[in-house]
Amino acid sequence: MSAQIFAFYLFAVSCVAGGLFTVIARNPVHSVLWLILSFLSAAGLFVLLGAEFVAMLLIIVYVGAVAVLFLFVVMMLDVDFAELKAEMARYLPLALLIGVVILMQLAMAFGVWETAEGVTLADRPDAIAGGGDHNTDALGRILYDKYFLLFQLSGLILLVAMVGAIVLTLRHRDYVKRQDVLAQMYRDPAEAMELKDIKPGQGL
Repeated sequence: MSAQIFAFYLFAVSCVAGGLFTVIARNPVHSVLWLILSFLSAAGLFVLLGAEFVAMLLIIVYVGAVAVLFLFVVMMLDVDFAELKAEMARYLPLALLIGVVILMQLAMAFGVWETAEGVTLADRPDAIAGGGDHNTDALGRILYDKYFLLFQLSGLILLVAMVGAIVLTLRHRDYVKRQDVLAQMYRDPAEAMELKDIKPGQGL
């Protein structure tokens, strides 16, 4: 058994085990940690396939942002997990039925899977079919050359959506003390301080 095949089985087993323990773990913090393991294992599988760019995206976006956000939310929020488990037990039969239907659909889809006519496979995993370019280089040229305006427009739309969400959810509360930076900058020391001449033995 070569090192690449051993790494594939190691990452595959870790990914499946991480996904399984994410669902069945009783402690939510442990569940998030198993989810991070599953993401890292999936990134390792992408590296073995030659898709290093997708692997790094998976680590940066999902492990570095989403999974850590889940971990902080689970640890900081005071959630009654006993009540949540009771609600989950009520909908368990429906969830099992939906899961069986999804598995049947996947089995039907992969059962009739065939390669389309005229499709040529790449000579190596990190090469684009029909050419010798690296997939990361080809993806970069496509995003920043052919579809540059659409790529920038999508980033602008995401920025507007983020600002809109902040504006819609922002609530100013009068009873909360806030720092007024401009008032501090324009403060006149002559008016802010008052010197008192205290003589010995005299109190304030």
